Amino acid sequence: MASLNEQLATLIENYTACDVSDALLKLQKVPAGSAPRAGYLADLLPFSPIAGRNDTAQKIAAPATTFKFLNKADTPSTIAVENPEKHGFPPGKHWVDYAGDFQNEDPAKAGSIIVIEQPDEQYCAVTGGIMATRMKYLGIKAAVVGGRVRDLRELQGTELPIWARATSTVGTGAEAKAGVRNVPISIGGVTVSPGDIIFCDPMEGVVSIPRELLGDVLETMPKLIAMDDQAKEAVAQGMSVTDAFQKFR
Repeated sequence: MASLNEQLATLIENYTACDVSDALLKLQKVPAGSAPRAGYLADLLPFSPIAGRNDTAQKIAAPATTFKFLNKADTPSTIAVENPEKHGFPPGKHWVDYAGDFQNEDPAKAGSIIVIEQPDEQYCAVTGGIMATRMKYLGIKAAVVGGRVRDLRELQGTELPIWARATSTVGTGAEAKAGVRNVPISIGGVTVSPGDIIFCDPMEGVVSIPRELLGDVLETMPKLIAMDDQAKEAVAQGMSVTDAFQKFR
């Protein structure tokens, strides 16, 4: 059986984020009446090392380390208060100093991608140049921010791949604080749990794969791609899309 690192290498070398979502549409069950998200972390763009969608930066995949930010006046969740060493932030410690903990404890030794949930109504940044520099030192492979970042020149100077929804000039302390870590979070309606596989595709976007489904995703994608290749070839030869889908999908 392939190791996690071997599986991640296969994912990066052979597939796109769209391929992953196609597989997750087949594999994941969603509650009745819910729209399938297929792992897509919506509306995120790369801001480092290159700003904007591109086909130059490297694809990256690694397990998630999760952080959830709160409004500045909010009370931390019970789990963070009762178990600060695992889920909270003891006094005198900055949240980013915990960025390497999950990957250090993960027996797969596949590294980590930081994934941050920020309240939608906030306009401050939750990641900037100092945080990116610390992540880089800790060996983090990338950061995915469901919110805002700032200090773009500094971010790009670290060469750490960073994805976010938007930017800000305002520091975190204006309205936000780190609330809890190493718990499931939500990015664009997709739940990301610690250890789930984050796949950053600079051209297509970011997807999250439940860790237990990674093997099934890798097994399913070649079959779907082969079907699509047949359909594209038939359409190129004049077949209607309707007929091609009926024949090959």
